[in-house]
Amino acid sequence: MVKKQYLAGLALLASAAVALSGCAGTDAEASDTNAASATSAADFGGMEGLIEAAQAEGELNVIALPENWANYGKIIAAFEEKYGITVNSADPDVSSAEEIQAAENLKGQDTAPDVFDLGSAVALDSLDYFAPYQVETWEDIPADHKEPSGLWVYDYTGLMSIGYDADAVPEPESLEDLLGAEYKGKVAINGDPTQAGAAAAAVQLAALQSGGSADDIQPGIDFFADLNAAGNFLPLDPTPATIASGETPVVFDWSYNNLAEAQANEGQRNWKVTVLPGVAVGSYYNQAINIDAPHPAAARLWQEFIFSDEAQNLYLAAGAYPVRLAAMVEAGTVDETALEAVGEAPADLVQFTPEQTEAASALLAEKWAAAIG
Repeated sequence: MVKKQYLAGLALLASAAVALSGCAGTDAEASDTNAASATSAADFGGMEGLIEAAQAEGELNVIALPENWANYGKIIAAFEEKYGITVNSADPDVSSAEEIQAAENLKGQDTAPDVFDLGSAVALDSLDYFAPYQVETWEDIPADHKEPSGLWVYDYTGLMSIGYDADAVPEPESLEDLLGAEYKGKVAINGDPTQAGAAAAAVQLAALQSGGSADDIQPGIDFFADLNAAGNFLPLDPTPATIASGETPVVFDWSYNNLAEAQANEGQRNWKVTVLPGVAVGSYYNQAINIDAPHPAAARLWQEFIFSDEAQNLYLAAGAYPVRLAAMVEAGTVDETALEAVGEAPADLVQFTPEQTEAASALLAEKWAAAIG
């Protein structure tokens, strides 16, 4: 098991009020509610009405949620058990961009995704696909961690880390180490950085560690160009299978994913996790409801569950910091054991703003293919 766990801590989270949002019940009956246009549980007459409407639909379609990613296997199981709603999980390993493409391709079909879990760059570029919704715990979420109407809301974050097979390579102590002969053909990132948030964050980290900034990620692109020129960049999208087989012995990925791989491969691979000294990168993922969700009530109930104490603590138990952490600590509803196990945050932690994320995404779209071509 990996014991050195550096994750984005309380300093990353802005102060949040503990009081729940005033989603008071109305006299409306759930059966009279147009779920697709509901912007809060109040539109269903309160949570009981929303639950009734969602259970009448009976199903929820999710996409891009691997079971070992931020505890989504347990989160999905808990939702199904709590509400008796079947969760259909499609294409768990696709990128954020492919989530949106699936919504486009399946529009109007029962198999279209109801909800999204997206990296910020894709979320900010896909607002037309989202329906506004404010969960009952809305006031617990800092203002700069959500779109004002609820088109997107941050849900959890981690740190960009390096996972590595300690029996195959030495521990990297700097980016420069990865340019050495010991890493020939062995260094992978989680996807295409023009499409996947985790891969984009790997380039962002390289930029910050190479003299760049959140406003200038060109040094990160240059680093991966050098890594490719050295023959060390491995253009293979890592998965649990490639890690278990040894095909991808070094992987840039979120800390909670690399920690999950360490646990999953215990006794098979000597998978270790490190966060490079110096500046670190944290990045939230975003929850959003598909505006054309085939199960619109279930989609809204899923949001309520994701931002409840139960699901937020499940994120934390996997090593991902939930967006409502500050409020749960203040209210005494946080899982103290999980919080203690997470550890302290690096002193120098950078969270890209939406504007910086958009600019970085544009530069990657322009320069990445040539850099590693």
